[in-house]
Formats: sequence, structure tokens, C-alpha cells
Amino acid sequence: MKPHPFRLFLAVAVVSLAVLLALPKKEMPTGYVPDPVGVQRFLRSLDQPYFSQAGADAMAKATHKDTFLYRHMNQAHQARYGTPFKVARQGIGDCVSWGAMHAVFCAESVDWTQGQRADPPLLPATEPIYGGARVEARGRPGDGESPVGGYRDGATGWGAAKWLKDWGVVYREPVVGRDLTTYSSSRAKEYGAYGCGGQGDNGKMDAEAKKHPCKHVVAVKTWEELVAAVTSGYPTTIASSVGFNTTRDSDGYCRRSGVWMHQMAIVGLRFKENGSPRDGALIINSWGNYVGGGKWPDDMPDGCFWAEKKDVESILGQGDSYAIGSVDGFDYRELDNGGWLAQ
Repeated sequence: MKPHPFRLFLAVAVVSLAVLLALPKKEMPTGYVPDPVGVQRFLRSLDQPYFSQAGADAMAKATHKDTFLYRHMNQAHQARYGTPFKVARQGIGDCVSWGAMHAVFCAESVDWTQGQRADPPLLPATEPIYGGARVEARGRPGDGESPVGGYRDGATGWGAAKWLKDWGVVYREPVVGRDLTTYSSSRAKEYGAYGCGGQGDNGKMDAEAKKHPCKHVVAVKTWEELVAAVTSGYPTTIASSVGFNTTRDSDGYCRRSGVWMHQMAIVGLRFKENGSPRDGALIINSWGNYVGGGKWPDDMPDGCFWAEKKDVESILGQGDSYAIGSVDGFDYRELDNGGWLAQ
């Protein structure tokens, strides 16, 4: 017996709708490109590739203390710019640079609140990270003479990590004749093709980045490493294919759903033993205020969501996530994450 045409149409429509709902909206670009071979090559270049090695002190002393690193980011942003920190929105598939930027700003904000740097940090510019990850970190010439990186969007997590470690950070300010104060998707596209600094830069912005290296960057592969890193104030970039829905539940969690080839950053942790409904990590995205629903705590920034431990472990298991250390490495630090930094 043949199926009724209307029922067949209805079944196809339901399946299609389910697929569409599981995917990020078209106007929400991603841009992560997996590269397991490149990851292993980068890790072999590190003396201590994993947080369990580089952060042995933090691993030994870590406790399950609810941690809210975004509060350090907010205080630093208030001190530097006079406004609360807000999650902005990427314009092309340059998510890798946004996840890296958020992690660096968070790490430098914690350094400032802990007295390890004199001044509150500037926001890092994403476009140089994106260009560096696509070109210089991959061993291609970053002189700006030709578009060796190509114009197709995307970058690797390890590429951004290598760029930060071996080159460094360029901040949102006028630099070597380029005004990077405001994000530009067209500039990101140019830098992605020609490398950091764009067409005709001749390595000048590479030299600027090397004035501000992130010397301490290591891989995070397990929940235990993540806990030790974040509770000591070391945010972690996360690159994977794991996607989520776009409405938080009443506890602030988003449910795993669909495929996102995407990099974001983890800037907080919460634990069942402290009253949370389940262990989780706070993820900061780069799509502006795109996600609705519940928040916890109330001062949690828009554009962020909590993810359950099992989902975070799936992300870390894909092997392209990295903790960003302080100016002094990955030593254990006792942080104050309380309401004194709340909005």
C-alpha cells in the first residue's frame, strides 16, 4: 500500500524542520576547520603540551569551587572603557579568532585583578589572530604579497593557539597605520587571505604582535584539566563539531543539538556539590545576544550559556582546545569570584 501523498509530505516537512532547528541560524557563522595532523604537530612543538603537565600545581590544588571569570572581564572592561563587557558578533567564519580573543581578554583581566599586570587590558583584535592562524601559523609567508591563505572562511584551533604563543596579540587600537579599534568583517576576510596585517603589510603587524606574546598556551583534553585551569583563572578555547540549541533552560543550560563547526571559550564552572542541578561550564559565544532563556547567576553576560559536563567532555575529546595562561604560567591561584564584581 502506497503512503498517502499528504502524509509523506508531512513526514518530510517534520524531518526538515527538525534538522533546521538543530542547526545554527544562517546568519550565525561558524568557521572551525578540524586538522588532527596539525594539532599533533603543534603539540610536539611544546615542551609540556598538556595542562596536566604545565599546570601540575593547579591540578594538585584544584577544588570544585564555582568560578565566574566573566566578572573579572567585566571589571577590566569597566576600568578600561567605562562600560560593561558585552559579547559582540562575528561577521564571517572567523569564530576561531573570537574564541581566542575572549580567552586572552579573560586571562589578561584575571592577571590585572590579581595584581600581575599594572593596567586593565585592551580588547585584543580578532582580525590579526584570524589572519595569523590561517597564514603565518601554517608556515605560509605573511608578508602580504599574495593571498596565500585563500578567501574561503575558517581556521584551526591549533592555528590560533600557535599564533598567540609564537607571535602574540594585537589590540583594538590604531597600529602600524591601521585602525583596529572597531571590528571589520571585510578586514578579517583580507587578513585571512594575506595574513596578519593584510595586503602589503610586509610583516609590520607581525612584529607588533610579537611585542605581546601569550607565552603559556597548552592543550586541555579532560574535564579534570579544565577544572584545574578555570578555577585558577585560566580560560580555555574550545573548538569542535558539538552544537547546542539556542534557548537556555531555567538553570541557564543549553541542550546539545546539531553540528557547529565552531570555536568558543569557557569562562566559568559550576558544580552539583555546590547546589547546581548538574556540573557545567559557562561558554561565551561570538554571536551577540542570540540566545534567550534563563540565566545563572543573574549577572551572566548575554550571549553565553551553560553546557553540561558530558557535552563539554565531548568537545574536549576532539582534541583542539587550549588553556591560556597568565604572565607567570599556570600556577594555582586562589581567586575571588564573588559578587564584588557583579554588575
